Amino acid sequence: MPEDEDVPEDEDDARRARWTATGTGAALTLAGLAAALLRLTRSAPALVPAAYAGGAAVCAAAAVLGSRGRTRRALWLLIAGVMAMALGDQFD
Repeated sequence: MPEDEDVPEDEDDARRARWTATGTGAALTLAGLAAALLRLTRSAPALVPAAYAGGAAVCAAAAVLGSRGRTRRALWLLIAGVMAMALGDQFD
């Protein structure tokens, strides 16, 4: 018997959702921090790097929540973080 049959499908889906939320949150955090650092080196209004850094912080919180199994809340925080970064891009 393969070992995959020992794990119920719901647990497998939950594990996949946790890894997806954690990985996406970490990737968006790194992207937001990189964008904030790039905007700091240019002549941009101070609100632009602050928006990117704030969005990155929200995405980092989403990654933590996702790793703890709060995937629905993590999804909403990921959306809010990306929206904050997009708002910062509009100020540029």
